[in-house]
Amino acid sequence: MSPDDVLAEFRDAGALLEGHFVLSSGLHSGVFLQKMAIFSDPVRTERLCRALAQSIAERFGRIDIVVSPAIGGIVPGYETARHLGARAVFVERDPGGPFSLRRGFSIPAGTRAVIVEDIVTTGLSARECLASLRGEAGEIVGAACLIDRSGGRGEIGLPLVTLVTLDIPAYPADALPPELAALPAVKPGSRLIPTA
Repeated sequence: MSPDDVLAEFRDAGALLEGHFVLSSGLHSGVFLQKMAIFSDPVRTERLCRALAQSIAERFGRIDIVVSPAIGGIVPGYETARHLGARAVFVERDPGGPFSLRRGFSIPAGTRAVIVEDIVTTGLSARECLASLRGEAGEIVGAACLIDRSGGRGEIGLPLVTLVTLDIPAYPADALPPELAALPAVKPGSRLIPTA
């Protein structure tokens, strides 16, 4: 699946939005990728995650476990794991705390795991996911996402496989370009961040 094919999936699903958005990272952007418009469509999700699984296998070889950050990474993590023939687990936040593996999930010795995200903006969720896995016995070989909107600048601490790399500017609230500042801010993401 080419980058143009991936972007066509997002456009056709109404998942590529333009306006003034406050991202989950707290940064502001003129473009928002509404991934839940993708993940609510099983056929579209299957096509994208099959392509991601192929890219992961080509880059990292055998994968035994896919780990995703809850909640946004669970659907693409599961579907990608299905195509890799791997187990799908996820990290979740303890109330008020960091991510951790719960529900009896583990990365046992001798297993090879990859972190699967939906969209990377700054890499924060993937970094937090990776930090929560430091004590696991298995090997975390890399990370993957459908779209890297950081232009390759999102720092994860692992090699990253992505179907599309875009350079979509994102700005702190106190450094908005005039054309973005003129639009009302909308907060469509999942983290509770004030819209400033």
